[in-house]
Amino acid sequence: MYARKLKVEIIIGGERRSCPLEWLDGFAMRNFTGSAEFDDMLPTGEGRLEVGFLIEPDRLAEALSAWLTKRGKGSGQPVQVEIHPA
Repeated sequence: MYARKLKVEIIIGGERRSCPLEWLDGFAMRNFTGSAEFDDMLPTGEGRLEVGFLIEPDRLAEALSAWLTKRGKGSGQPVQVEIHPA
């Protein structure tokens, strides 16, 4: 069990919605991100994560946004990510 529960929302072209579980799962796999700082993270559903205390939500939002945008998840538009306590 992880220490904190977070809500993850994405914004593409002004439209806000929960981040798809598939996208969170892909990011959480270390072999895709290559970043050990997010190892203490478990996607639990659409727009939901459980994380340890070492994960900083602002840094996670920034990294997830860059990763999703780079992979074209915004169909050519940047993907903004907002993370809040659940």
